[in-house]
Amino acid sequence: MSNVPSSDSLLVHATPELMRRVTAWLDHLGDERRLADKTLVAYERDVTQFLQFLALHLGGAPGVEEIRSLAPSDFRAFLARRRNAGVGSRSLARGLAGIRSFLGFLERRGEVNAAAAGAVRPPRQPRSLPKPLSVVDARAVTSGDLALEAAPWIEARNAAVLTLLYGCGLRISEALSLTLRSAPLPTTRSLRIVGKGGKERIVPLLPAVGEAIAAYLRLCPYQLEPDGPLFVGVRGGPLSPRLVQMAVEKLRGALGLPDSATPHALRHSFATHLLASGGDLRSIQELLGHASLSTTQIYTEVDAARLLLAYDKAHPRARGEQA
Repeated sequence: MSNVPSSDSLLVHATPELMRRVTAWLDHLGDERRLADKTLVAYERDVTQFLQFLALHLGGAPGVEEIRSLAPSDFRAFLARRRNAGVGSRSLARGLAGIRSFLGFLERRGEVNAAAAGAVRPPRQPRSLPKPLSVVDARAVTSGDLALEAAPWIEARNAAVLTLLYGCGLRISEALSLTLRSAPLPTTRSLRIVGKGGKERIVPLLPAVGEAIAAYLRLCPYQLEPDGPLFVGVRGGPLSPRLVQMAVEKLRGALGLPDSATPHALRHSFATHLLASGGDLRSIQELLGHASLSTTQIYTEVDAARLLLAYDKAHPRARGEQA
């Protein structure tokens, strides 16, 4: 039995037969799809709001037949009403996703056609810019000089992982998937990475990356297997991404960095600093393993924003001074 909340406890204007299907859908998500409880609560809330809207919109409690007869205009009317109530684009898109999930569940049971909901485009999401670290802060995070960990080998391990993220632009999952056999050495000049979707790419290696990994291997107390994980935890098992995140949290506190300083911010820093130093977008796309150049182009906006900030701080007119 899943830990989803009971739809019967909510004031929903829908027929009992439709509410039984809502409950069956939530049980499916919890028991078979194993979605998190918070996600289930959000999905239930979104579908509840939609059914309450339909009760007003259609002039009566909706049942399966009414759901079957919905047109794209009905879904757009729901989104418009939510928008007028002050709901943001991100919440609207999530709500539409929950409704589509429910209708898809009914469609697989042969009860409705979910095409009408699929024809409605979700609201455009405001694109937030990546928040890279400065060059000085990135060097401080990857230095391993602060002695924040109980054992020197853990300090060296954390520094090696973070140096990989910043020096090669890796995702944390890519860094932690490396084996001892694939570990770069100080003399290694390139590294083969298997990224999202099994896509392979070759990234060049700075000597500092190999040196950081060599320092970790010298201090690591465990006998690592050639095809086992390169980075291990205190008990010798594979290193958890959460432990890397916690290490960066400690560094943030020690260095006075904002919450945006995360392991993934080092990947953003890699791209932004390369672009600022004259790297071209196509090369940066290849190094990051982005499938589309449009994904990489966001870093041009980051670079432009940094230039404007520097302008505002330095230019006499920006400071209100006389030229």
